[in-house]
Amino acid sequence: MTDVTVSAEAVEEVEPAGPPDALEDQLISQLVDRAKADGIRLTGQGGLLQQLTKKILESALEGEITDHLGHEKHEKTRAGNTRNGTRSKTVVTEVGPVEIEVPRDRAGSFEPQIVRKRQRRLTGVDEMVLSLSARGLTHGEISAHLAEVYGAEVSKSTISTITDKVIDGMTEWQNRPLDSVYPVLFIDCVHVKLRDGQVANRPVYVVLAVTVEGTREILGLWAGDGGEGAKYWLQVLTEIKNRGVSDVCMVVCDGLKGLPDAIETVWPQAITQTCVVHLLRASFRYAARQDWDKISKALKPVYTAATEEAAT
Repeated sequence: MTDVTVSAEAVEEVEPAGPPDALEDQLISQLVDRAKADGIRLTGQGGLLQQLTKKILESALEGEITDHLGHEKHEKTRAGNTRNGTRSKTVVTEVGPVEIEVPRDRAGSFEPQIVRKRQRRLTGVDEMVLSLSARGLTHGEISAHLAEVYGAEVSKSTISTITDKVIDGMTEWQNRPLDSVYPVLFIDCVHVKLRDGQVANRPVYVVLAVTVEGTREILGLWAGDGGEGAKYWLQVLTEIKNRGVSDVCMVVCDGLKGLPDAIETVWPQAITQTCVVHLLRASFRYAARQDWDKISKALKPVYTAATEEAAT
């Protein structure tokens, strides 16, 4: 994945080296690496992709065992094989180790396909996870994604059952109740390839919250087309508010068009803070690339100052 926007104070000095393109790549790489450590993490323990990978894999496994047993969870059945709890299993993926709960049956005849018995490594799941999680994908597109994962070994009816479970799981995740108050919200985006008649790069907006306990929580994902305005952001923020978020102390964003106005409408007392990294990038536009290192070092005492007086 590329074009990852980063969160506040995720700035790393860059040593000038190589041609201008190499310097730009180095700057972006270091900014993103620091952002993953200090702000919105895509991978690693508790990262966005790890959380979503767990949800999608467990939903797919639930679809598999439903198709295998022929009845839904908690559905009464007179005789035959039934569910028998779950077992924990850790699988290694491109987004790091993911601990999942694999369902079991009493007869021991269930053979999962997406995560086979004794399989410890999965590949090719990161982009699929973001694509499935972002809004705008049709039932057929999600089914096609899963068909690519399962291959020709699984019947169309099984793929349909698994698809329904995955859609239900992601809908439940996207609409789950939230805390009433969050000290800080970060609004950021990643760019991924999504199918919409044809494959195209589209922004997927991520809303990350810092809870009152000091932990981080992904509130949801929203797919856009790059031309979002005040109406779009008002809809997104109103949806978050309707899920239980009555107040936010600070919202950190990159000055997307219409977003500050939407924040003021939904949470009038919230402080809108422009992301420091985006301000730094904006300052680079007025200087040659070979001067970026000097500018970043000169600006660091300003954006790390404890008070406005200390920054002057």
